Amino acid sequence: MIRSLLRYLKGYVRIRVEGYSPERFLNMCSYHQIYIWGLAPSRKGYEMYLSVRDFRKIRPLAKKTHTKVVLTGRSGFPFFLFRYRKRKLFFIGLFLCTVLLKAYSMFIWDIHFEGNEKWPDETLAEYLKEEGVSPFMLKSRVDCPGIVKSIRREYNDIVWVSASIDGSRLKIQVKENEDTYPQDDAGSPEDEKPVDLVAASDGTITSIVTRSGIPQVHVGDQVKKGDILVLGRVDVVDDSGEVVGYQYRHSDADVFADTQLLYEDTIPLAYQDKVYDGRVKYKPYLRLGDLTLSVGSTENKYEYSELSGIERCLKAGENFYLPVSWGLETARSYTFEEKTYSKEEIRELLSGNFQRFCEDLEQKGVQIRENNVTISLSADQASASGTVYLNESIAEEADTEILTIERKETDEPVGTDD
Repeated sequence: MIRSLLRYLKGYVRIRVEGYSPERFLNMCSYHQIYIWGLAPSRKGYEMYLSVRDFRKIRPLAKKTHTKVVLTGRSGFPFFLFRYRKRKLFFIGLFLCTVLLKAYSMFIWDIHFEGNEKWPDETLAEYLKEEGVSPFMLKSRVDCPGIVKSIRREYNDIVWVSASIDGSRLKIQVKENEDTYPQDDAGSPEDEKPVDLVAASDGTITSIVTRSGIPQVHVGDQVKKGDILVLGRVDVVDDSGEVVGYQYRHSDADVFADTQLLYEDTIPLAYQDKVYDGRVKYKPYLRLGDLTLSVGSTENKYEYSELSGIERCLKAGENFYLPVSWGLETARSYTFEEKTYSKEEIRELLSGNFQRFCEDLEQKGVQIRENNVTISLSADQASASGTVYLNESIAEEADTEILTIERKETDEPVGTDD
């Protein structure tokens, strides 16, 4: 590719060699180190490519070998300039375009966020704007390490930040901590507060791994909702075995149990279906920075309408984003038509809902052991109901009861003088 680019910049020609001995001409070119490529036979000789500089050297060789050289084509940048030498405005425009692209490449035109779920793009962009980071700023003024420190300092639940410049886009990747605990009134972390682990539902214990606290149940025990599984209060006893105080800690354990969950889903057989009547309004627009130019309107007097839109940012290449975007807003009118599900359709809907319900449970780490969910049909509705047997973590936190020890003081005899 680089070799082809250099050939284009220097210019090259295509020639046809005819005559008594074109093979001898080729040998002479090789002897005088004249580089040729694209050699192909023709009816009267050979056709080939060679550079403009080498083309000027072949006249003595053609005369010596009694061959005739016919120029069949010119290619390359020098010939392009010569062909359009009188079109000054074209070259002025080309020069200005190059200058503008160079100038545009010095600015940040777009800020892109990835990995954020709790904090929307608008919130993060507004915060960066307050910190002096926004589109239309020079790349040289972008302090990526400073942006990383600033975001982590402002948002405690963002545990990792990466800022980089990708073309004309500032790319910010974040990772949020979903397990962040709030701070209590005293400013100490919540995991230092005394906490018990209690059962969130009825079940039979199948596994318990305790990291902190005193376990109150064992594998095989049946528990009710609210029963204490791990106690966050530890008794302190003296040599005689009497409780003289308590120590408190934040209980931490993995407690799994076999549980049951009642499932029920009901869908009416009759439903309202959208029917589009073909009435559509469009609003194309062009956005230049904060300025928006639009044609038409999506405001309508339809009884029911559906609004949708798309927006695309213009870019040169893969990462060079320009401060120009275009979009299209659409309003489609529709009416409702009453329809009725067939038996096959209603069964597919109920089965699909139950399958998505099971997938949600599995994503939360819940294991489904079995189920006896069945589908029943009546005159006006269909339902899926039954029991789902699970194995899941049932521990949830509850405040530990704080106890105090009343100290008993013994009366000492007081001596008197008789």
